[in-house]
Amino acid sequence: MKVKNEPYHQAYKRIWILLLLFLPCQLFAQDVNIIKGNVRDATDATTLIGVSVKEKGTSNATSTDQNGNYSLKVSKTNAQIVFTYIGYVAQEVALEGRSNLDMKLNAESRGLNEVVVVGYGTQKKGEVTSAIATVKSEDFVKGAVRDAAQLVQGKVAGLRITTPSGDPTASTQINLRGLNSISGASEPLILIDGVPGSLNTVSPEDIESIDVLKDGSAAAIYGTRATGGVILITTRQNKSGSKSTIEYANYASVQQIAKKPEMLSATDYRRLISEGKPYIDYGGDTNWLDEILQNPVSQNHNVTIFGGNNTTNFTGSVNYRDWEGIFLRSGQKRVNVRASLNHAMFNDKLKTNLQIINRVTKSEQGGADGYAYRQAIIRNPTDHIYNEKGKWQERDIYNYDNPLGRIYETTSDNTFKEMRINGSLAYSPVKDLNLKLMVSNVQNTNLYGNSTTFDHVNTTKAQLNGTASRSTYANVENLVEFTGNYSKTIGKHNFSVLGGYSWQDAVYETFNAYNFDFPTDAYSWNKLEAGSALQRGLATMGSYKSKWQLAGFFSRLTYNWDEKYLFMASIRREGSSKFGENYHWGSFPAASVGWRVSKEDFMQNVSLVTDLKIRAGYGVTGTIANDPYMSQTSYNFTYDQGAFINGKWVQGFVPARNFNPDLRWEKKKEYNVGVDFGLLGNRITGSFDYYTRTVEDLIYNFRVPVPPYLIESMLINAGTMKNSGFEALLNFKVVDAGAFKWNSNVTYSSNKNKLVNLSNDKFDVTADFFDAGYTGEPIQTSTHRVKVGGPIGQFFVLKSVGVDENGKWLVESKDGKVISISDSSPDDRQYYGNGIPKYLLGWNNSFNFKNFDLSVNVRGAFGHDVLNMQRMYYENPVNKAYNALATAYDPKYGKQLNNDLVYVSDYIEKGDYIKIDNVTLGYTFGDKLVKGVKNLRFYVSGLNLITITKYKGLDPEAVSYTGDFTFAPGIENRDAYPTTRTFTAGLNVSF
Repeated sequence: MKVKNEPYHQAYKRIWILLLLFLPCQLFAQDVNIIKGNVRDATDATTLIGVSVKEKGTSNATSTDQNGNYSLKVSKTNAQIVFTYIGYVAQEVALEGRSNLDMKLNAESRGLNEVVVVGYGTQKKGEVTSAIATVKSEDFVKGAVRDAAQLVQGKVAGLRITTPSGDPTASTQINLRGLNSISGASEPLILIDGVPGSLNTVSPEDIESIDVLKDGSAAAIYGTRATGGVILITTRQNKSGSKSTIEYANYASVQQIAKKPEMLSATDYRRLISEGKPYIDYGGDTNWLDEILQNPVSQNHNVTIFGGNNTTNFTGSVNYRDWEGIFLRSGQKRVNVRASLNHAMFNDKLKTNLQIINRVTKSEQGGADGYAYRQAIIRNPTDHIYNEKGKWQERDIYNYDNPLGRIYETTSDNTFKEMRINGSLAYSPVKDLNLKLMVSNVQNTNLYGNSTTFDHVNTTKAQLNGTASRSTYANVENLVEFTGNYSKTIGKHNFSVLGGYSWQDAVYETFNAYNFDFPTDAYSWNKLEAGSALQRGLATMGSYKSKWQLAGFFSRLTYNWDEKYLFMASIRREGSSKFGENYHWGSFPAASVGWRVSKEDFMQNVSLVTDLKIRAGYGVTGTIANDPYMSQTSYNFTYDQGAFINGKWVQGFVPARNFNPDLRWEKKKEYNVGVDFGLLGNRITGSFDYYTRTVEDLIYNFRVPVPPYLIESMLINAGTMKNSGFEALLNFKVVDAGAFKWNSNVTYSSNKNKLVNLSNDKFDVTADFFDAGYTGEPIQTSTHRVKVGGPIGQFFVLKSVGVDENGKWLVESKDGKVISISDSSPDDRQYYGNGIPKYLLGWNNSFNFKNFDLSVNVRGAFGHDVLNMQRMYYENPVNKAYNALATAYDPKYGKQLNNDLVYVSDYIEKGDYIKIDNVTLGYTFGDKLVKGVKNLRFYVSGLNLITITKYKGLDPEAVSYTGDFTFAPGIENRDAYPTTRTFTAGLNVSF
């Protein structure tokens, strides 16, 4: 047995020897395939935390720790290692058998190599041939901003952003390159990660960058929605799969009214009474404006979480904002929640994203509005807040109410909810080809309630015995987009082809009900049927529903040779249900070219010029009608037109709208020529643009003959408008000396417009103008006139030239003669000033010294006028029942005014201003201050700090130029919610 078993023992022995000899080889091989290293910033050698380190072509990946170190197991010794980090240039390095690989990453260039977002994709800025402006998060306006627009206020040439109201429920107003429509929407299209939204869709803390497509060649790919420009908002995403991070941002702010009107005080009243003026002294001393004002304290909290790895990662954020208003019982609370999940499969060939945004905004307040502000202005300062019974002191005077009574005896509640869900699949079946499917569903609802008590003037004066109303609306909007993009480089030829399809539909419905004469005011709006006005047929109720669809096919070709000669062409074919049956479809082409002059051989020895690009473009965009069904015949039931039939009253059935099968979109044709440049090693960068745009087929409500038409007005396409302007952007690295840095940015823009005509080949207007704007009562006249051949925004007014011996206005007649205002007629009115600024200026500065940072933002508008309605109504003491401005008895033309309230040019003032708009000072502590805490920064900020102007009103920027004021810009309304000044203290920290 022993002899027979010997070969087996020898075999086992040989096997063990071989295993022992092979094991070190295996251990050695495993050691070779584990690489380690450290990643730092190439400029200052600071460690970079969360850098993605990946073996190319595999799922092997990791990220750097808090010390910038990493360890990665790779499959082969000659692997390609890819380092990526947000804000830095990605690097790919061959391992070549090394087990230790340190890396230094360079920050992305802020010049022409910067990547910008364009329609349905991205491009290097140096390859862009259109007018596109980009603002990154590090350059946003700091402090307590209202919405996304304020982040870039004064930083984009040609983009006018104003905050005309201090109301915490109001939003900014935004306009790009002037007015471009009469009846259609002129605001820019806002896209949040490609999905239509608003400036309030996401919180400002959740935004990574904002890109503005300014000219037609850039915006044409969005067709009928793009005449007002396109603003692309990109939210923060955990693209790098970095180590889990939590960021917290918080601020608290205090507001005050920016400027108070100086009204007559109780002391002034008694002095004037002693001088024989017929005022009434009620024996009190009340500063009514101070009584309705408060110094609100507001707060904002934002938490953002990044987590996951290179395969699956997520971003989540929660924002809570509680803003109080400067009026008593005014404010708004808002909660924004966003979650975004990314997952990659099949070696990154298939990438998915799911994003959910939930927004809830709630306003609970009383009657604190512009009308209550008016009542505080006009209230007799000698009057009392309460009467002898402890009730609100009211007087039997027309439109003269106790402002505190209006505020406290009114309850209003507004709740807005929005749920947005969008997802995308991006698939790359072969190299250079990318397919993407995106779908989204947006649902929003709004519920509003308003009621007044038995102590409100609705009851104490109007005997309505309590009022209550309830209204709601719901909107559901769906979007489906499929795109394919193929990019290829062959030698020095670089091109990409994009094709896509888009479908959008929306359903909107609303309901409202109002009743009064309740048995008790305890119900508020929660028992509307209890009001007896319903039984008397005096209550009101209404409902409405609409639906529209929009479909589009689009394509784009980009080509460049050696990144030197650049070309882009696109076209969108779009159809809308909002238009007539003969014009459901339209085409929107665009083309642009560019020349990178700095890449030519003859420029290589020109040390002054670092980058230089000349570009030119042309594009057609459209403006869609605001409402559906405007091309279709409509009939309404009416109570005041009907007949008795068989002893029963039958409601009338009357036409409400004419049939117009030719209704179509307004078309804007725009040319743009521009230059992008970098000088002195990009110490100075910038761009210049000149544009001219013509809007044809303006949608306008014409008067038409009856018959053959059913009613005397009809919405048709007629008229042409022109705009042109110049824009400049200059960026300076003024100082870049180690611990101290100073960067400065200047934006400038000019714009002029003209209404060319108001006719087409079928309809011709009987008058070559239309009036706009309204003074309100008791003056009751229009304020502006828009005339063919003239610019938009012109005031149309009696020109005041003096005051006669009786205190009556002297005005200039149409013949140039001086006449009494009593002898004037409407024909004597003339054009006087314009409410649209000719020039806009922005100057933004950021300073860094060691751990300190300071930013100063300055803005200005010039070449425009403002109608000072507070002066027009309250600087004339003709009505002694109302209070007046302290200047009411100052001489005008050396005489005391004694005239009825009228609209004359004396109240139109130069509106030029410069605002020191935002100043923020911050300090960032080192990462070693508290273990585990990074980027700890404290700051203080002031918003709307100083306004330099000769304008006598409250704020020359407190004017509206959208909605009802589109053609009546430059009016500081007497019922406006005053603008505010804000002081903020906050902190940012990450873990």
